[in-house]
Amino acid sequence: MKIGLIGLGKMGYNLALNMIDKGHQVVAYNRTSEKTKEVEKYGIIGAYSLEELVSKLSKPRIIWLMVPAGKVVDQFINDLVLLLKTGDLIIDGGNSNFNDSIRRAKELKDKGIEFLDIGTSGGVHGARYGACMMIGGNKEAFEKIEPLIKDICVPNGYLYTGPSGSGHYVKMIHNGIEYGMLQAISEGFEILEKSEFDFDYEAIARVWSNGSVIRGWLMELLVEAFKKDPHLESIKGVINSSGEGLWTVQEALRLGVPANVIASSLFTRYRSHQYDTFSGKVIAALRNEFGGHDVVKK
Repeated sequence: MKIGLIGLGKMGYNLALNMIDKGHQVVAYNRTSEKTKEVEKYGIIGAYSLEELVSKLSKPRIIWLMVPAGKVVDQFINDLVLLLKTGDLIIDGGNSNFNDSIRRAKELKDKGIEFLDIGTSGGVHGARYGACMMIGGNKEAFEKIEPLIKDICVPNGYLYTGPSGSGHYVKMIHNGIEYGMLQAISEGFEILEKSEFDFDYEAIARVWSNGSVIRGWLMELLVEAFKKDPHLESIKGVINSSGEGLWTVQEALRLGVPANVIASSLFTRYRSHQYDTFSGKVIAALRNEFGGHDVVKK
């Protein structure tokens, strides 16, 4: 399958390599040309304008956006609409708000262009070696690209979730749950850090990764974070927010669901910009490990 990919940030770059590894053809465009030149050495076809990108794709064209949520997505879609034809497909694989995805799908349908919203999980490692994806939109459009999705996801790691917006909705709730899990882990380690015992945090995270009830990828990543910096002394406990936690809390309020843990974890992120805490360091370190998110250095 031949795919046009727009956006060669951490996720897009690795997703392109994943696609190439699985035998698919990728035509890539990035707003800064250095990244485009860089991926050409892996057999990816570089495009240095949207016009060039579209011209190098077979009809019906499939274009996958991996760009920041919000106005950037709308701008690319508006530009692409002028170049695409009826039956072409645009995929938004970023962390867009599900309401925006519903709107975009309707606007594109009126122009004869298909749209899929794909929530992508698994971080940078998942994008490169096998992601977890939640796909919303027209089912026939999904079925056309399902072989590609199957190739770039881990076994049983993708799901068609229903109509437009549902893929990003499920990913939004996933990220809200992630906020709560990160918060619980960080609070536990802060209690350990405040105790009178001289604990080896890397060793604790490692033993909890083997057979315990709370074992999992986050705990494995924490082992790596403590291996690099045993007391996380080189970073501040500043935790940035991508927006999905806020959207989850807003949706909980709309539906009358008491999402106490997720809401509390969101407010902790806001607080982290005011106070430096060990729990904040733990979450910041974990986000850096799984998603390559920036940390604030001391």
